Amino acid sequence: MVPLASLWVPILVSAALVFLASALLHMVLTYHRSDFGSIQGEDRVMALFREVGVGAGEYMMPHAASPAETKDPAFIAKREKGPVAVITVFKGGASMGTSLAQWFVYCLVVSVFAAYLASRAVAPGAEYLEVFRFAGTTAFAGYALALWQNSIWYKRPWSTTIKQNFDGLVYALLTAGVFGWLWPAA
Repeated sequence: MVPLASLWVPILVSAALVFLASALLHMVLTYHRSDFGSIQGEDRVMALFREVGVGAGEYMMPHAASPAETKDPAFIAKREKGPVAVITVFKGGASMGTSLAQWFVYCLVVSVFAAYLASRAVAPGAEYLEVFRFAGTTAFAGYALALWQNSIWYKRPWSTTIKQNFDGLVYALLTAGVFGWLWPAA
């Protein structure tokens, strides 16, 4: 067993590499540009949201306040007529700085979990590929697997989820490589 405290260098290095890799994947490569479409009449829709006071938050329409309400003929008619939507509304003028800081903290959290699991399963001085396997599997679960829920329940396009899973695979491989490389000797 490897003490978790002895893995702070691979934790920090892997989180930093994933943070940089995510910037490259999103700014240099173009495959994420199709993740979101535009709404016809965007200016009118935005003006209507402001007019009726839609604040930052998550919304579903039509919305049922209870399971019983989903059986109401009026609700059923609204749902069948459509459109049906799940909408996330951001506060106007939101800064990327906060999101980037939260993303880096998330990268650290995934790396800590990868470190914890690998430290319990792999001995000091273990082979590179043994460390790689445990750290990489944990990192992939942290970066990719939970994204499937958004396609299953909220109908996010599977193409977006698959692209994000590719990103998660890249992040997991980087994390695994760093842990394999910096794993403590026996």
